[in-house]
Amino acid sequence: MFSLPRLTCFIAVAEELHFGRAAERLRMTQPPLSRQIQQLEHELGVQLVDRTSRSVTLTAAGVAFLPDARRIVRLAESAELTVRRIPTGDLGTVAIGFTGASAHAVLPQLLGAAQEKLPDVELILREMVSSAQLDAIASGELDLGLVRPTSSRPGIETRPLHQEQLVAALPTDHELVGRDRLAIEDFDDQPVVMYSPVDARYFNELLVSTFMAVGAAPRYVQYVTQIHTMLALVRAGLGMALVPESASTMRPDGVVFRTLTAIRDRPVQMHAAWRTDNRNPALARLMKDVLPQTEWI
Repeated sequence: MFSLPRLTCFIAVAEELHFGRAAERLRMTQPPLSRQIQQLEHELGVQLVDRTSRSVTLTAAGVAFLPDARRIVRLAESAELTVRRIPTGDLGTVAIGFTGASAHAVLPQLLGAAQEKLPDVELILREMVSSAQLDAIASGELDLGLVRPTSSRPGIETRPLHQEQLVAALPTDHELVGRDRLAIEDFDDQPVVMYSPVDARYFNELLVSTFMAVGAAPRYVQYVTQIHTMLALVRAGLGMALVPESASTMRPDGVVFRTLTAIRDRPVQMHAAWRTDNRNPALARLMKDVLPQTEWI
């Protein structure tokens, strides 16, 4: 099998059509250059170069072989650059989990920054609830998760990434829709669409503690996991809901959003989570260049 140095020698001779200039271009002398061409012709079993005392020309086989020789050398150079970029994290793949809410609050910024700073890193996105993300991170299925705060797990590290306020979501015909701002006490004895205590545990516990802090006792009419489902039920008139402020960017018909008073000390938080022993260089670059510790808080 012919070698890349021999292909490089042939390309130089074919382009210069002069052994002296080709040797100078390759920073070598003519005798070893001639031997490289002869060995290449021997390996291929055809004559590539017709050399006389007055001129150097390519044979028909040489003319046909030149485009392939160039393509092989370019491919080899590209492969070498690709392999060298992987350990630095400039090239690679990162599997990222995200919740439905983070698709509106954090994911657009993450994707935009990653495209700008790491354009050759492929991001594989998977929508999952926080608990499923943590399981996938632990098993190695995910490199990074955008999760709600949860109890610590061995081998998984988290970092605060984003926080926002809760807002009230009401159907357009609700009796309280005329107010610009609502208080948590306004939810007392009201039908409320609530988060699942299993699959949306973080939101469930946050809302329960928020209502208990002011003595409000809503009537929970449904338990759901995803915020877009919650807003659909609000639109259908089943009740009110508390959702992250970023959910208002979904702009669902039939739903209005109202600011809440005296709730600044109970923000909704989003954390980045990853395995401490993850050795993916592209993840390390993403954490360093795209997710600095306090950028989006």
